[in-house]
Amino acid sequence: MVSFTDSARTKVRTIGAYLERPALRIVAAEGASPLAPDYEFLLVEEEDAGPEDTVFEADGVTVILDGTSAARLRGWMVDYAETGFAVRLPHFTPEEGSPEGELAERVRRVIDERINPGVAAHGGKITLVAIRDNIVYIEMGGGCQGCALSRMTLRQGVERMIRQAVPEIAGVQDVTDHSRGSNPYYRG
Repeated sequence: MVSFTDSARTKVRTIGAYLERPALRIVAAEGASPLAPDYEFLLVEEEDAGPEDTVFEADGVTVILDGTSAARLRGWMVDYAETGFAVRLPHFTPEEGSPEGELAERVRRVIDERINPGVAAHGGKITLVAIRDNIVYIEMGGGCQGCALSRMTLRQGVERMIRQAVPEIAGVQDVTDHSRGSNPYYRG
């Protein structure tokens, strides 16, 4: 399911022992990005797991995942730094060059003709990075990178338009590193 870096494993054990709560519950937020995902971490008792939860041991840490998170976190790594816990998808690397094929062209056409003209009005640009298992991976640039409304743009605009025009697409993931760029986390 998930693995832990040494720093994350140590921190979970240290805090868990102090609070006498030995299990880590991880809940994925909707629209989590492979490069900048959003999760909630809670230290709980293992008995707090519900019937829909998945409970397992990962690198010596008891982990509880809700049903939605369990499917999303397969292969992810939990890390800990000064800013807190974070999850990363270590095996996600964009393909070299632009995605090819009929499906990629249909998605690219929606992005170029319907989505980019709208986000360009705010200085933004959406780029197709990859398509894997009918999931579209996009990167937000310009005014969209770091924008406080980027998640809303993704779910209510980009994903909705792509899925309406290309029904075989199961979802859209933002792989933008929103902490980088000339104006990260701009709130204008």
